[in-house]
Amino acid sequence: MNKNSGFRISDSLISWYSVNKRDLPWRETGDPYCIWISEIILQQTRVNQGYDYYLRFIQRFPSVKVLAGASEDEVLKYWQGLGYYSRARNLHKAAKRIASSFNGVFPREYHDVIALSGVGDYTAAAICSLAYNQPYAVVDGNVYRVLSRLFGIATPINSTKGKKEFAGLAQELIDKKHPALYNQAIMDFGALMCTPASPKCGDCPLQAACKAYELKRQEYFPVKENKSNVTNRYFNYLFVNHASDTYLKKRGEKDIWAGLYEFPLIEAGKLLSGEELLQDGNFQRLFGGVDVELHRFSTPVKHKLSHRLIEAQFILLRIDNETPLLKEYLRVPLSRLQDYPVSRLISLFLENGGVSF
Repeated sequence: MNKNSGFRISDSLISWYSVNKRDLPWRETGDPYCIWISEIILQQTRVNQGYDYYLRFIQRFPSVKVLAGASEDEVLKYWQGLGYYSRARNLHKAAKRIASSFNGVFPREYHDVIALSGVGDYTAAAICSLAYNQPYAVVDGNVYRVLSRLFGIATPINSTKGKKEFAGLAQELIDKKHPALYNQAIMDFGALMCTPASPKCGDCPLQAACKAYELKRQEYFPVKENKSNVTNRYFNYLFVNHASDTYLKKRGEKDIWAGLYEFPLIEAGKLLSGEELLQDGNFQRLFGGVDVELHRFSTPVKHKLSHRLIEAQFILLRIDNETPLLKEYLRVPLSRLQDYPVSRLISLFLENGGVSF
């Protein structure tokens, strides 16, 4: 397929989009703030999963200034369940930057937008094109799939060479008179028509020009390099009951779930049995000198992250006295656990009745 046929491609995509576009709330506005929030939420989240989170987040933080003035704990709490919490922390940091450097007005220039924390090429292009109709092409998973199939490009999309090749091609094809319309059209086309599995080739307006369809290799594209090895980690969470209170600690900045709260944790080479737990040095240091009643162990669960597999269990235990080391933790009434932002792993435990002793 000749790349110079870009105008015809854009014309076909926009025509298809005019009939088939999805009704999404962030498309009803030209507010760059709302578009920014939606794009960050949708970076690692499907539209049907992110829809309610978007509405709730915008209702609580309706402007840059409101978001900038909120506490990090509250921002993370409203993000809870979406995962990839660095996105929320970067949103908060960027909002503060906009409030201080741009008087709370979202910047218009591409170089100012891409300089914001957590904003990369894709997000900057989406904001500048959708909010300001500037000719910057978006390249997300849907666009990679559509372009790789159309042109039969076998360059891995997660390689440096592939990212550069697809970015250049996308920019070459964009309708410079209608960049916002074109970008939304090609993303929806990938989401609804040129889907990862069982694409609707029979109804595709680009079928005659599609290299993957010609070769009958639609499922082959896009190509990805081998993923990095997955690391296994084992979390033994101690859910402590002390006079109707429990204990939490905020995770540090150098690991997963930074800034979120969790129960006292013993990370080991495996999930520990009761006997192994009582003999563990960290457990003994934490509860030394007090009587500990091991109430019950939860069913082990597996929680998959991008490059990690977390195997976890929750150990419910009772104590009658507080140890010096426990005083370094935040003591929280059991009735107020829901006030603190926690990982999806802990949230599921609590939602499934884990607090019952």
